Parts: sequence; structure tokens; C-alpha cells
Amino acid sequence: MPPTNPAILSIGTSNPPNRYSQEDIYSLVCRYSEFYRTTRVQQIFMNSDIDYRHLYLDMDSFDGIETTDELHTRYLRGAMEVGREAIEKCLAAGGFDVQDIGFIVGVSCTGYLCPGLSSLFVKDLGMRNDVQRADLLGMGCAGAMPGLQRAYDFVKAYPDKKALLVAVEICSACYYFDDSLDTAVGNAICGDGAAAVVVGVTEEKHFPKILGFATHLEPSYINTVGFVQREGKLRIILSKDIRDVAGGLAKTLIDKIFSSYNVSREQISHWILHSGGRKVIDSVQREMGLTDDQVRHSKCVLKNFGNMSSPTVLFVLNEVLHHTNGSASPQSGDLGIMVAMGPGLAIEGALLQW
Repeated sequence: MPPTNPAILSIGTSNPPNRYSQEDIYSLVCRYSEFYRTTRVQQIFMNSDIDYRHLYLDMDSFDGIETTDELHTRYLRGAMEVGREAIEKCLAAGGFDVQDIGFIVGVSCTGYLCPGLSSLFVKDLGMRNDVQRADLLGMGCAGAMPGLQRAYDFVKAYPDKKALLVAVEICSACYYFDDSLDTAVGNAICGDGAAAVVVGVTEEKHFPKILGFATHLEPSYINTVGFVQREGKLRIILSKDIRDVAGGLAKTLIDKIFSSYNVSREQISHWILHSGGRKVIDSVQREMGLTDDQVRHSKCVLKNFGNMSSPTVLFVLNEVLHHTNGSASPQSGDLGIMVAMGPGLAIEGALLQW
């Protein structure tokens, strides 16, 4: 009998070409708000453990004054350019042709499109006209995980076909300036990027199989993270409460995975944790009793890219797959846990096995 667990067969990531240091970005936002010049906000930027972020804008010509229509246009243009590059890298990495894809799911929360990203990529990439599609909106930083589950479900139903997931965010098209720490934190940590994965069934052993998924929802925190609209623009909600509850909620989810699949923390070789921010990573590390080495990939992504919302956990997976060495590289039989957190409040996870 052929294997029935879908696997992640290839991955590709992409960012806008403009890469800025945290100091450069802080200098930019200080041009437009007196509040950002305060010592407290400066500390938020400079103590973030972020060195660089990619933004889909040219800092030299950026004037900080964009209409709602201009922000939407920048989101659309950036999402298509960066998302397409991630897809093309992903297909090339696995030796796939765009015609091999039977299902595409697009994930985003930083802009609204109708038709959605999936349809736009079908046209832009010249995909088959019988490809099935889905778009997941409004799931924030956790969006890649339910997107991955939709791809998994499709392949379980059609094991001879392959599914493509693309998560893309242009967070810089959601910048908003006011005198609140919510928006200051968002502007201090969020970056732009895209990631894509192909999911399919394979008999080869070096691909991580997806053993299953888990979700934990805490509706009492539904108002602590997400977006609201102010004068037609998206304004981030990012309560400081998140950093305090992140670790405990992640532990609840992970314990659920342990009990469901009869595994223990000691059996997990690879921790693929969403780089939600320095204090979020520290909180999960503390609650789970993880070493610095076990969270190094999450911290590496945070340092070099910031929090890109939905694609971020896939960037961490890419680090695990391609930027490890020696005994830390995934070996046959290794188990890994993926975890992301987003609005809802939702903790989404998956168990992988190589």
C-alpha cells in the first residue's frame, strides 16, 4: 500500500528587495509621529531582537501619506510580486511544473481582494483551468497552519494530486500612526514576505510527513490581537497581554498534540515556532523548558525578517529544512512540532515526522 500521510515536498520563501535595518525604520517612523520619538517607543524598536526587515516600499521616496486606495494598490502589487516569487522558488525546489498543482490555497490578512489571491495566481502563473482554489482571510499570524491543513485535506482526498499553499503579507501596507503602544509595537516588529509549500504523497523518506493538526481557541482573548478599521485603514490590535499568555496557551496546545499522538517533549527534535516577537518566543521557551538551541531558528527569522504574520512559521520551517548542519539536521524518524498564534485567540499546531 502507498503511504497515505501527505508530506511537505518543497518550500520557497520571498521578500521585497528593499531590506532596512531596525535603526533605519525607526528613523523613518519618527518623521511622522512625535510619539515615536519618546524613549519608551525607541526602546520597543531597539529591544526587539530584530536587526532587519523587508518592506515593500522605497524609503527614499516614501512620504508617509497614502490614501486607502494607494495602500490597497501597494498591497496588491506587493502580494502578487512577492507571492509569485515564493511560488516559483517552491516549484523549482521540488522540480514541479505549475501544471502539477491540483489545488491552491492563498492565505493573507493584510489586504482584501475579490477575486482572491488564489484566482489571481491561477491567471498570473498560467495554472490549469480545473485547479481547485481556496482563500483564507483574517486568520492573522496563524493563517499558514489552517492553510496547510486545507492542503493536507485535499491530498488526503486526492492522493494522486498535489496542493500548493501560499501565505503572503504586505504588513507595511497596514501601517498606522497614532499615540498607542499597540500600533507602535506593530510598526516595530512587522515586515513583508511570502512563503509557499507543495504538499503531496511520496514514498521518499527525507520529506517531513504531516501526522496531524491541533487547534486551541481562547475566545476570551478575541479582542487582544487583529485589525480594526479606522477611516478605511487597517489599524493593528496587539495587546501586551499576548506576550504573557502565549507560552501557557502554546503549552496547552502542545500537550494536546502529545496526548493525541502518544509522544513526549523529549521525542521532539525540531521546534518550528512562530517568530511572533522576542517576548512571545521567550514565553513559549520558558513554558516548554526549551534550550536556546531549540528556539534558534525562530530567533534567527525574527532577527533577519521580523514578524511577517502568516508566512513567518513557514520561514522557520525553511530554516529547519535548509539551514541546519551536523546532528541538528532532520534525520529519518525525527519528530517536529509547528506552532503559530493568531487572532481568535487561536493557537494552531501540527506534528511532523521525517
